Amino acid sequence: MRDFKSILIFGGLGFIGSEYILKARKRFPDAKIINFDSQNYATSLHTKELLDAIENYIYIKSDIRYKDQVISALKEFSPDLIVNFAAESHVDNSIESAEVFIDTNIKGTFNILEATRLILDDGENCILHHVSTDEVFGDLDLEGTAKFSETTPYDPSSPYSASKAASDHLVRAWARTYKINYLITNCSNNFGPRQYTEKLIPKAINLILDNKKVPIYGNGKNIRDWIYVGEHVDRLIDLQMSSAKNDTYLIGGNNELSNVEIIKEIVSIIHPSGQWNPGEYIAFVDDRKGHDMRYAIDDTKMRNFLGKVDKESFSDQLQSTVTWYQKNLDWWE
Repeated sequence: MRDFKSILIFGGLGFIGSEYILKARKRFPDAKIINFDSQNYATSLHTKELLDAIENYIYIKSDIRYKDQVISALKEFSPDLIVNFAAESHVDNSIESAEVFIDTNIKGTFNILEATRLILDDGENCILHHVSTDEVFGDLDLEGTAKFSETTPYDPSSPYSASKAASDHLVRAWARTYKINYLITNCSNNFGPRQYTEKLIPKAINLILDNKKVPIYGNGKNIRDWIYVGEHVDRLIDLQMSSAKNDTYLIGGNNELSNVEIIKEIVSIIHPSGQWNPGEYIAFVDDRKGHDMRYAIDDTKMRNFLGKVDKESFSDQLQSTVTWYQKNLDWWE
């Protein structure tokens, strides 16, 4: 089982990154944890305060778009594990203004790779874990049963997914050319506590609690595979602690639901005795440009490699998520 002394996390104030830091603190109790994050619009000061309270933790306010600052962090802390969560991730924003996605997701990843190449001479002593998305594979037939796997060709549909696809390719190319040890994981849609309210599930929870309708693109039949953020992070750390190296693993929740079905599930938790009436809770709006129809992940490779993994029910995970937002309405204020 691998252990690490110095873990450098890019994007650790974000939704998945902050969950990772909280879990990594427990599972790597002796490691120094360094969080390099720009603290952008999707960051809550409450999340920052939560992380600031943990032991042997250092926060660096900076941006992966600045290569000299990335290099400086690697020089100072000599990490034996680098985990890259840092990314612009909201598809709608990428459609409206793609440049920051190119700068952060592509150029930023390049900067991390170059810093790793230049500073860490002995690549055997470090692993770079690049956290990516299933959206790099495009979409699947709405009525089909096919799922994405590690051998699915890349076919991104949005500026966001194209930028993440490019970053995946950079990691593999630098790994092969410069002998950098790496892991790439591509996950399905995450949900859980502390997710910024531009994303579907927290947006829906807040709007329904405020007795407002949830805007849903098109006819609401688009399907996503949902994974609870804590479950996703557990699998990331499981892979890091294992012998996995220079390989790619898909991580899914095996919870395929349409956007309308997600809203129905949330309504049933907030109003358990109410009758389901879509028109009462949903406002259908013009479809998103290039809207992907369906995502689904076959994570057999990951499960076979790790063996039996713990898994809660989706309904319990969604219930705990709704409860968290009910208790933390001021998290983004």
